[in-house]
Amino acid sequence: MATGATYSVDFRRKREQKTDYKRRLNLLKSGVTRFVVRTSNRHVVAQLVAYSEDGDRVVASATSAELGEYGWKHATSNTPAAYLTGLLCGVRGKRANVESAILDTGLYPVTKGSRIYATLKGLVDAKVSSGADASVYPSDDRLTGKVIASYRESAKGMEADFSNVKEAVLKSK
Repeated sequence: MATGATYSVDFRRKREQKTDYKRRLNLLKSGVTRFVVRTSNRHVVAQLVAYSEDGDRVVASATSAELGEYGWKHATSNTPAAYLTGLLCGVRGKRANVESAILDTGLYPVTKGSRIYATLKGLVDAKVSSGADASVYPSDDRLTGKVIASYRESAKGMEADFSNVKEAVLKSK
């Protein structure tokens, strides 16, 4: 290991490649509430996070595991579930008086039409502005589950379930 007066050790989270501090600082300087989206193989997590000197404060949060309470019987890691999770987080954010948010993807790659942008589309449909270009959102067929239902027999009722869950989430205001 290197030693000496000019040697400095990076922050632990930077060494572990968990945090890009330059990107985080730029997001914090904007002064806008961050819309943090994290995906896993099983779920999607969306949070509206406000900066505070004492530490970040979560204003509103939603996970795709909660969609079952609204009648969602399908997978919780696909694009329609990501959209509905963003919609649920946006509805809760509107209740907490969040008017705009900026997307914080962390270290995830930003790919046009991905689940992260489906979640952002849900937030925008809940009337929280983001300033994102509409060309990055997935197509409506992907958002409603038509694409999945076309090749998977068990997902045939996904479009109807999607509409019902979307209505239930919007009524939860």
